[in-house]
Amino acid sequence: MTSYKKNSLTLKGAIALGTGVMIGAGIFALLGQVAELSGTWFPYIFIVGAIISAFSAYSYIKVSNAYPSAGGIAMILMKAYGKTTLTAAASVLMALSMIINESLVARTFGSYTMQLFDLENNV
Repeated sequence: MTSYKKNSLTLKGAIALGTGVMIGAGIFALLGQVAELSGTWFPYIFIVGAIISAFSAYSYIKVSNAYPSAGGIAMILMKAYGKTTLTAAASVLMALSMIINESLVARTFGSYTMQLFDLENNV
């Protein structure tokens, strides 16, 4: 097992980041839209989403235990595809998707805050 560099992302930090993104995007930003679109199927859709998330989490846990690293998804892609252009492109796309996801969460939080203080939303 390799040692982590000082100030790298810790387990606690990784859990906080993942939880914040999932709760922010999944619950605050998208849950209302999913409920509106799915109608009476909403509870079932929610359960299916939880099952899919559980399988994804399990696979991340297994790979992380096999290859401990602070590299995250980039390390997993490198183990799967080697040091290729595909790996680099997919890693950059994952980073960009996180940025877009965080901007969605920030916009939604801003909209909710404006409603809380009864401000006009011009967006």
